[in-house]
Amino acid sequence: MKPLVEAASDGARVVLVTGAARRIGAVIARTQHAAGWNVVVHAHRSRAEGQALVAELDAARAGSARLALADLGDPAALARLASEAHAAWGRLDALVNNASTFYRTPLPQLQPAQLDDLLASNLRGPLLLTQACAPLFGAGAAVVNIVDTQLSHPLPGYSAYYAAKAGLWSLTETLALELAPRVRVNAVAPGHTLWGEGIASEMQACELARIPLGRLAAAEDVARAARFLLSEDAAYITGAILPVDGGLRLA
Repeated sequence: MKPLVEAASDGARVVLVTGAARRIGAVIARTQHAAGWNVVVHAHRSRAEGQALVAELDAARAGSARLALADLGDPAALARLASEAHAAWGRLDALVNNASTFYRTPLPQLQPAQLDDLLASNLRGPLLLTQACAPLFGAGAAVVNIVDTQLSHPLPGYSAYYAAKAGLWSLTETLALELAPRVRVNAVAPGHTLWGEGIASEMQACELARIPLGRLAAAEDVARAARFLLSEDAAYITGAILPVDGGLRLA
């Protein structure tokens, strides 16, 4: 297998990564940048972190990163985000729909605004942003969505979140058909990476014991899977959901 290294800086491919200022999104951005890509770092409220990441990437390779601010819940902002990403270097080759909101919504307390919020980042935003990016993509473009391996074994109290992620899983497969053969659409399905709000220490210990590989997924594990799906090594893969869960889905 050849190394996962793309074109040189002066002809670098361009990826837009949502929610890229912090955590897994920032590691995905760094990983693609290290593979020779130019990166559009999307952020909403994490402007300072996004600016710091862009400065870091530009210090490693001048003129190779841009910051783009947008609220994924605003359809007009998504159209502007896609256009801005393409305008940065006159091309757009990939989109990683990483941004995600995650919190408990026990059914008796679930509010419509919470449902709207979770759908905006986990389903509606990725769909509308992919729609906006599709006509701007060049040949051999790819989309990677970040879903959740726990859909078949969901944690109680997170119904709105899992419903949104289930929609994104289905969307991955549907758009793989609709956008073929010009654009490939795949997803990475992490297991536990960070413990979410309201997950008690006893449940954390129980969930950790279920993971055959015995640890949480590192951000680098997810980023490497995304890098593979964006690379030429995955040129004949579309509509796939790649689990990065240490075997959790089997437990």
